[in-house]
Amino acid sequence: MQLTPYLSFDGNCADAFAFYHACLGGELEAMPYAGSPMADEMPAVMQDRIMHVSLSNGTFFLMGCDVPPSVYQAPQGMQVALQCDDLEEAQRRFDSLSADGQISMPLQATFWSTGFAMFTDRFGIQWMINCTCALDTQA
Repeated sequence: MQLTPYLSFDGNCADAFAFYHACLGGELEAMPYAGSPMADEMPAVMQDRIMHVSLSNGTFFLMGCDVPPSVYQAPQGMQVALQCDDLEEAQRRFDSLSADGQISMPLQATFWSTGFAMFTDRFGIQWMINCTCALDTQA
């Protein structure tokens, strides 16, 4: 079994996932509402928006979509947690994903981790980055 975050956007899903792809790499697959079996049920404003997108690389899987404006709710009460194996990777991911976002806690050592950070990215998605290496293996 695998739990997978599924993110909802208000018309900027394609931009968000292009950004995540640039930051995280992996394989990006997207399907707009236009041309899908749901196309006739959706208003014109939704046709070029994303019905479903996935980004994966074998170690992570992230999915999302654009939802109709009447249904969209800004994300709250959850965060996407990214576990990194070393501090350099954690710093690299933090620097790229938090660019033009709002940093709540910069990447720093904590009592449980050599590197932990919290931020909201430029698309309003909240993230946590945690370095899962042992505290005594990083100088």
